[in-house]
Amino acid sequence: MPRYFARIAYVGTAYNGWQVQENTPRTIQQVLNERISGLLDEKIEFTGCGRTDTGVHAREFYVHFDCSKELDPHDADWTYKFNCMLPKDISVYEVFKVRADAHARYDALKRTYEYYITYNRDPFLTDRAYYFYRGLDLKGMKDACRLLPQYSDFSCFSKSNTQVKTNICKIYEAKWEQQDHLLIFSITADRFLRNMVRAIVGTLLDIGRLKMEVKDMAKIIEGGKRSDAGMSVPAEGLYLAKVEYDWAKMRE
Repeated sequence: MPRYFARIAYVGTAYNGWQVQENTPRTIQQVLNERISGLLDEKIEFTGCGRTDTGVHAREFYVHFDCSKELDPHDADWTYKFNCMLPKDISVYEVFKVRADAHARYDALKRTYEYYITYNRDPFLTDRAYYFYRGLDLKGMKDACRLLPQYSDFSCFSKSNTQVKTNICKIYEAKWEQQDHLLIFSITADRFLRNMVRAIVGTLLDIGRLKMEVKDMAKIIEGGKRSDAGMSVPAEGLYLAKVEYDWAKMRE
């Protein structure tokens, strides 16, 4: 049966995360499964490149699905038809055929998350950024986040009882950037633990508020205790921004 990838984006405010869960209504995966199954007149089950939590957004998110129909990737009508079936806070940018064994989650090489903080109370960023009115020591926050790629075990930033086999991750880059009243944290890694980015940002904010020193970041990571790290910042400011694959091996 042919396998397809779709590149999508969504605003996660109205959803209980990506993944279908028992007794949990309205997830992104659930809506896609139901709406596109109706469009293609067969049972379609989408597999995502990751699992975003309740309220988290995605600027770029890849899914794969199997379908008995041949969907012409050069026919823009298919993208249009997909979008017609979906609510306005979920968009499909493209649908294309891949190898039969291509996997949206396991074949992903790198993922980049961004976290948005706004210093101003901006009505256009409601549920899209974390409103944080206090002044911050941005230099200290930048110095601390440069320590992250030096480590691999991030147990201190992981939610407990997640049933993952390892807390080892390879962080390629972590940085802060200021754009007017927006402060944006960007981090790229091969994988992320549950709640990891939000816990890292919360810890960096504690450094920015001078509640911790830059050197405390190393102590927290080496200690491996979630209780030593900062709070988990609200989900509303978090975006999955980019997912990278070796497309030469993926496309049919």
